[in-house]
Formats: sequence, structure tokens, C-alpha cells
Amino acid sequence: MCFSATASFISGTALSAIGVASIARAKTKSDLPYAIIPLLFGIQQLTEGVIWLTFQQDAPVLKQVMTYVYSVFSHTLWPIYVPFAIAVMEPVRWRKKALHVFLAIGLVAGLYQLYFLIIGPLEAQVIGKHIVYVSPHFLAVPMILFYLTATCVSSFFSSHVFVRMFGGLVLLAFVAAYLVQLLALVSIWCFFAAALSVLIYLHIRYTSVGAMVSALKGMPHTRTAR
Repeated sequence: MCFSATASFISGTALSAIGVASIARAKTKSDLPYAIIPLLFGIQQLTEGVIWLTFQQDAPVLKQVMTYVYSVFSHTLWPIYVPFAIAVMEPVRWRKKALHVFLAIGLVAGLYQLYFLIIGPLEAQVIGKHIVYVSPHFLAVPMILFYLTATCVSSFFSSHVFVRMFGGLVLLAFVAAYLVQLLALVSIWCFFAAALSVLIYLHIRYTSVGAMVSALKGMPHTRTAR
């Protein structure tokens, strides 16, 4: 999280637990990629907790390594993985095709940013009570639009209510973070997106319950012997 190592470790642990619960409740293979998202957010938050500790312990090498790990999550993984996970579990053909377009957009955004993570300087700094990741290419307007399209707008094409809700709230969280604290945008937005991933657990839980109920309804009824 953007406030302290303790907050990052607590949120990371909680999200990891939610992720494990989501995976356990997933009833089909197509649900698994989406169910894993809270666990991935948990790992990302735990990584930021380690970054916080490196400032206190003066461990520049570990800080740099963890900064790259965190940035691969924030800059490269999410714009690719989110539309992929939504597309895999989408049952409606036209929606799935539309999500493949968003996946292509996410690939462009993610690989573009991975390129700059590799060749450009990347640094984590503490400014105020926030960790600021110095990666100016992320703030380029075209890249922001591509990123938001892949990670948020793609969810609006899902046929699942909780998925659309998750995407809409994450988009609102981005706008709030952008307006309130632009320098620490990456850290703050990732935290709120991570917190909102509890909706993913709710989606998996109620989808699995709905599938179970449907299966039970489809079972032949046995007559009670008189």
C-alpha cells in the first residue's frame, strides 16, 4: 500500500487469502484465470511492503529488484491479464470476440511499457507518505488510454454483473487517484484496485452457487415410495 510497510503486508496477506478462497471456489477451468487475480494483487502488495522495508534498511539492490517486480505487475501484467481472464470465462460469443480486441490493446500497452521498463531508468522514491515510481512513460496520455481501455473498459463487455462492477469501480478509482495524487498514481491506484478485487471473490462465489443450483434443478426428481 502507499502508506507503510505494515499496511502493505496486511493488505497483501488479506488479498492472498481472498485469492486462495476464490481459486478454491472456482468450479470450472475457465473461471480460474479470473479467480487468481486477488492472489496476484496480494503478491504485488507484499512486494511493495518489501520496497518499504528497503528504505528503512538501506538495501538498494533489493529495492531495485522489488521495484522492477512491482512495476512488471503494475505496468505490464494487468493490461494483458485482465482482458485475457475476462475473455476466457465469457460464454457469449460476440462478447468474447470483443474481449479479444481488448486483449490486443492490452498487449500493445503492456509490451510497450515492458520495453521502457527494460531500457529506461526505474526508481522508487518516498514522497510524503507515498511511494512514487519514477516511470514517466506511463503518464503519456495515449498510454493511459490504452491501459484503461484494456483493464477497465474491457470489463463492460462481460456478461457478468460483478465483473462489470469491478471494472467500473476501478476506473473511478483511477480518476480519483489521478486527480488527488498524480505523482503516486501507480501505488495508490493499484492499492484501490487490489481492494476492489474482493468483487472477484463475490463473482466466483455466486457464480459457483448459481451453477450448483442450476445443476440441481436439472437433475431428475426421484419419487418417494409410498
